Amino acid sequence: MGGKPASSTDYEFLTVWRVAGTPREVVDILGDAGTLPRWWPSVYLAVDQLDPGHPDGTGKVFLLHTKGWLPYTLTWQLAVTSPVTEHGFTISARGDLNGAGRWTFEQDGPETVVTYDWRVSAAKPLLRRLSWLLKPAFAANHRWAMARGQESLALELRRRRPGADPARIRRAECGSAD
Repeated sequence: MGGKPASSTDYEFLTVWRVAGTPREVVDILGDAGTLPRWWPSVYLAVDQLDPGHPDGTGKVFLLHTKGWLPYTLTWQLAVTSPVTEHGFTISARGDLNGAGRWTFEQDGPETVVTYDWRVSAAKPLLRRLSWLLKPAFAANHRWAMARGQESLALELRRRRPGADPARIRRAECGSAD
């Protein structure tokens, strides 16, 4: 494949979700980073918009404070680098993580296949120092966060449907039976 060899601080993740909904519904949620703490609270602790960007989404910049199940948090800037469309969009990351991500959305019957290609390098000193040893744990932490994202996106899609019963969805979130 050529290129430089990957550093112990470089990570490449390919995540695929299937959710009930249309690409339009999915992009309305994922394309609005400002709402992440509301619908994906297990990972996104805080989001502050730094630049409103352009009507097509490009140039939007957010400061994110995120976490996983491991006992550390990350602070980084997300910048939207391509138009936000029903087919997907790209972002760049700068801060405790540096790199780029590409979201793509494809309709498959009543579901949308959501693919996230995330290529980042850890810049947070703790992660840089320990990546050589704990890279599998850091990768597992990412997989945990993305699994919570799929669950949270599915719930948010249900919440936004006409006629959705918010009380019933809340009970489902808590694992209660109807």
